Amino acid sequence: MFNKKDNKYNNKKPEAYGRKWDSQMELEFYEYNLELKERGQVIDIELQPIFLLQDKYTYKGKTVRKMEYKADFKITYSDGSIVVYDVKGMILNDFKLKWKLLRFIYNDMDFRLIRSRGRKPNKIWEEIEV
Repeated sequence: MFNKKDNKYNNKKPEAYGRKWDSQMELEFYEYNLELKERGQVIDIELQPIFLLQDKYTYKGKTVRKMEYKADFKITYSDGSIVVYDVKGMILNDFKLKWKLLRFIYNDMDFRLIRSRGRKPNKIWEEIEV
């Protein structure tokens, strides 16, 4: 188990732009999109959009909490397209289940899992299949 002060992956949470980021890779993707915004390719960067997977309900007299999915980014591009991104270095089984449920419920939206490879200036962002 891990302490509440730690996170489940034992990585240090970088701080930048007035907030703590879940990973260095997530911070770098934000900075990448800031560059695209400066060039006019990105209109809006929404951080941690939340999607309802299942509303709360009562089972045998007990309330079961709602289940939500919190993505990393929702990016609106200058061509009007919107993509919801999750930046992942590691994919666990419980994530796979939520990811499949998310795409089933919101099947009209563009959800993508990505990770980075390489170092600046040759860093690339690649999509991951689950």
